[in-house]
Amino acid sequence: MADAETITELAKRRGFFFGSSGAYGGVAGFYTFGPQGAALKGNVEASWREQFAVKLGNEEIEAPTIMPEAVFEASGHLDGFDDMLVECAECGESHRADHLIEDNTGIEEAESLPIPEVEELIREHDLACPSCGAPLAGQPVEDFNLMFETSIGPGSGQPGYLRPETAQGIFVEFPQLKEYARNKLPFGVTQIGPAYRNEISPRKGIIRVREFTQAELEQFIDPETDEPPLEEVADEPVTLYPATKQEAEGTEYVETTIGEAVDDGVIADAWIGYYLGIAKRWYQSIGVDMDRFRFRQHLPGELAHYSADCWDAESEVGGDWVEIAGFSYRADYDLTKHGEYADDDFTIFRQYDEPKTVERAVVDPDMSVLGPEFGGAAGDVAEALADLAARDPDAFDGETVTVEVDGESYEVDTEVADFRVEEQTESGEHITPHVVEPSFGVGRTVYTLIEHGYTEDEVAGEARTFLDLDASVAPTFAGVFPLVSDDRLESLAHEIVSDLRAVGLEADYDDSGNIGRRYRRQDEIGTPFCITVDRDGIEGDGPDTVTVRERDTTAQVRVPVSEVVSELTALRTGDREFAALLDEYETVSEGQLADA
Repeated sequence: MADAETITELAKRRGFFFGSSGAYGGVAGFYTFGPQGAALKGNVEASWREQFAVKLGNEEIEAPTIMPEAVFEASGHLDGFDDMLVECAECGESHRADHLIEDNTGIEEAESLPIPEVEELIREHDLACPSCGAPLAGQPVEDFNLMFETSIGPGSGQPGYLRPETAQGIFVEFPQLKEYARNKLPFGVTQIGPAYRNEISPRKGIIRVREFTQAELEQFIDPETDEPPLEEVADEPVTLYPATKQEAEGTEYVETTIGEAVDDGVIADAWIGYYLGIAKRWYQSIGVDMDRFRFRQHLPGELAHYSADCWDAESEVGGDWVEIAGFSYRADYDLTKHGEYADDDFTIFRQYDEPKTVERAVVDPDMSVLGPEFGGAAGDVAEALADLAARDPDAFDGETVTVEVDGESYEVDTEVADFRVEEQTESGEHITPHVVEPSFGVGRTVYTLIEHGYTEDEVAGEARTFLDLDASVAPTFAGVFPLVSDDRLESLAHEIVSDLRAVGLEADYDDSGNIGRRYRRQDEIGTPFCITVDRDGIEGDGPDTVTVRERDTTAQVRVPVSEVVSELTALRTGDREFAALLDEYETVSEGQLADA
């Protein structure tokens, strides 16, 4: 297992990721993905899109990253999107209080603890400022809102915020999106894009940053009628860490299947269980080590303000468990809130199987009275009377009824309100859909793949480092080399690169250094296969051949040039295993090739 320093050094040297704006001293929490990292990240995003948008039949949108303040007032982020901050009295540095506790004590998930308990733990464990060593006991712990504020338009403009999650860009467009879904539930909407959080203390490279990429799915459902196809993942084995086990002493997991966990109530909601199963299969398919992977349920104190229940997918990196995805049952919180604040309809019409006759309390206010009496507020008063009649019919039992509009009370004669109960035939009703949200951190997934794939071994007595990346996400699928400087070899190598790229396979031409060094460069960035063009392959009596080398075993076979593209394509799609090539073609040792 590689430590964080080793991964960071490899990432910078080989172009996966590095701190941004280094020429200007850098700024914590912002990273640039280099050529290899951007390619790996892009492949992860493409794989996620294939699974969660295409295969599941969901739509994808792309919303702005800056939204007006009213959106986040409605969503609750202005009041409830905080982390715990403690400031050092000596040097003035700010630190995240729960992380200090987790780093310096045996306590896990300190984020779920109330502020007074966090302050007490700082005193009890004599925690000091990591920057200057001054004691932090007695320093107040305060909530710090994580959103980046900005101004929309010139001058003071309109207040806005960089989105802290991509989800709100989906929720605010629900009135339009439901039309595209023909007003039928369930339907899902996905989005991949940047989100921003003004982290108190960014750390661990790209694990905790201030700008990051999320891949999110918002699944809109009717909680009374819509059920997921749980049978598709019912037999999927999973490692679960429920809240009840976390609250007990020790670390005891529940090894079970998705179906059993839902049946036993360990996973309370079938939709959450379904997406845990889908996600587990996806993570496994792209190369996450399942021996270092689990699903952990949020403790009550950890739950976000919008979440009724939440499970995290966690990977073990650098000896710590890190959240790489969250699966939240958001219920009707988001759409209800936006329905209250926004001027649009965030409900959907549920058709009854058969029409129903129901009694409804209604009002028909006499506007010839309300108008002269209340002026411009008359329309709002009439709407408030209608809302009150539906909510509390008994309020109309007296001679007058009082309603409130924009904080001001209005008294109306009951006769003027014209309250009555009518029988009505209805074909359906408007409901507010519930939301199930799988939300994935793309950067953390990339980091997990790099660390889980980091491998050290020995080839021909020489130490070697390689990344065991799955071929579906590796930045480069094939490295192509002319063995020596020779116009014929170089021309054929360039031709093979062009042919591979033409069918969508990422290929890299390299003629720098000896062949062993070129192999090591490709091994270290996780390239699954290397193709070498040598004189023996083009000077014989038979068809021209090249060698194809597998990264993990370093085994090589001599393949006809005419078959290279089709064989590599089959390896990429999984239709062929490299073992089949070993059985079919002549094998070549790395030493033989180096001497050729």
